[in-house]
Amino acid sequence: MTREEKSRVIEDLTAQLAETNVMYIADISGLNAETTSNLRRACFKAGIQLAVVKNTLLEKAMEASDNDYGDLSSVLKGNTSILIAENGNAPAKIIKEFRKKSDKPILKGAYIHQAVFIGDNQLDALIALKSKEEVIGEIIGILQSPAKNVVSALKSGGGKIAGIVKTLSER
Repeated sequence: MTREEKSRVIEDLTAQLAETNVMYIADISGLNAETTSNLRRACFKAGIQLAVVKNTLLEKAMEASDNDYGDLSSVLKGNTSILIAENGNAPAKIIKEFRKKSDKPILKGAYIHQAVFIGDNQLDALIALKSKEEVIGEIIGILQSPAKNVVSALKSGGGKIAGIVKTLSER
């Protein structure tokens, strides 16, 4: 690869990293062609971009980026693939699903909305993360609950009062 090609790849990676807040770094080496194809297909269906990258080029792109990746560059050893997504826990779910059938992919690290996760032992914590839409849905549900209680209390109380008034008027 020539210097121009390397610099172009670094620029492209830097642009990709600038556009996303969710990046996973994984090792998918050792997977056969069929399993790799299935992984790529599952990632595509989930809206995740999967790409194999060179460690040095990714490290330079991370350095050139405005984001603070902390110690994430320390995991750039051996074969490296990046998974870029909109949803913070989607790549973790894909990795966990594929780990049921084989020991790969191995999570090296993740960068999610300025938080850095390092190591495969973080996979369960990453799966437990809620997406923005899930958090908004929970907040809306919490906010609607008191209003529903007031409305139902007024409806049931109104029936009781009307019954009492009717009984009193009949006497």
